[in-house]
Amino acid sequence: MKKPANKKAVTVKGVDVSKLTTRQQNTMKKHSEHHTKKHIQAMTRLMQNGTSFTESHKKAQRQVGR
Repeated sequence: MKKPANKKAVTVKGVDVSKLTTRQQNTMKKHSEHHTKKHIQAMTRLMQNGTSFTESHKKAQRQVGR
């Protein structure tokens, strides 16, 4: 049995977003232009746990700000 090829880690502002879907990764790249690394980290963590993009953005805004 072949081992699956390792995916290259995708990062946004130094935050690993490779566990998100491709669409979420692309959206996070655009979103990161307006937000800090802490905000991106918080959103990524929430999205990995199943929260939608919009809801994770609102929660990240409350937790860490912009």
